[in-house]
Amino acid sequence: MKRILPLIILVLIISQSSYSQSGGTTGYQFLEQPISARIAALGSNVASIDDNDVNIGFVNPSLINPGMDNSMALNYINFFTGTNYSSLQYGKSFEKVGSFLGTLQYMDYGKIDYADENGNLAGTFGAYDMAFTVGWGRQLDSSFSIGAAAKVIYSSYESYNSFGMAVDVAGTYRTKSGMTMSLVARNMGLQMSTYYPGGSRDPLPFSLQYALSHRLEHVPIRFSFVYDHIEKWNLTVDDPLNPSNGFDPITGEPIYKEGLSKFGDQLLRHITLGAELYIGKNLILRGGYNYQRRQEMKIEDRMAMVGFSWGFGVRIYKFRINYSRVTYSLAGSPNYLTIAFDLNSFMKK
Repeated sequence: MKRILPLIILVLIISQSSYSQSGGTTGYQFLEQPISARIAALGSNVASIDDNDVNIGFVNPSLINPGMDNSMALNYINFFTGTNYSSLQYGKSFEKVGSFLGTLQYMDYGKIDYADENGNLAGTFGAYDMAFTVGWGRQLDSSFSIGAAAKVIYSSYESYNSFGMAVDVAGTYRTKSGMTMSLVARNMGLQMSTYYPGGSRDPLPFSLQYALSHRLEHVPIRFSFVYDHIEKWNLTVDDPLNPSNGFDPITGEPIYKEGLSKFGDQLLRHITLGAELYIGKNLILRGGYNYQRRQEMKIEDRMAMVGFSWGFGVRIYKFRINYSRVTYSLAGSPNYLTIAFDLNSFMKK
């Protein structure tokens, strides 16, 4: 515990500094998106699952391990209205210094109509965000591991460009019963250059997260729990035109939760639940529930499956293929696809 305590103290100090700068909206929102089909299916954008999945190593660098050596993953997400998000990862391990993971992210917003102040169309322009990340992880002993990642971020909207840098730090503790618990501080950094001269710097989407996972001993199920935004209690964004709890049918005034109901609502907004069901060695079924997403994206009279996510993973030959679908709103649900493989397996005779 003495080894991990300084890391926890450092994370808390930095998180307070980052949070004090992050009032209102943030820039580089693509960094908040789930990067892979597996993570998306579990409902969150971070995890503490201790295996050889390089995508888990990206969101939680303390889980980058030697088992990821020479492994690759390709991710593709088809979002709404022509927006496409892709990423590529490669892991490499070195005995004396630890394990490393390189990740390239690219979000393309497609072609956007160019119009003047009178609404007259004058062609189209492109917009995209990208980031390159190098992560490092190392096992300290049988129980503790630590990790960190450095990110270079670039954004381009028409002729407006921005550049930023960020770091992630994480620590993981493993119990003797097989439970894995992680503390992850993500996107601590600064927008180095603004989109136009003299513009204000946007804060980055910082989050301090606690993640837990446990695979049951006698049942082929793994449960996942995430508590997001430890640094901030109130995650509610109240829109007077569309209050989260609707309007009073008699007075027409917005309804606001109070007392225990308000406390419960605020608490649940931090929590995401997920599960994996292992069916043999080659098939995994997944599901997740994100209460915060449901509250933000729901339509009162048509709640449907907003906030829920599902997916599956299959092993075909030497490839691990994962698919998931996340319900953000009734307007549509993005599809996530991941193909992962170990290059070492192709070299074995």
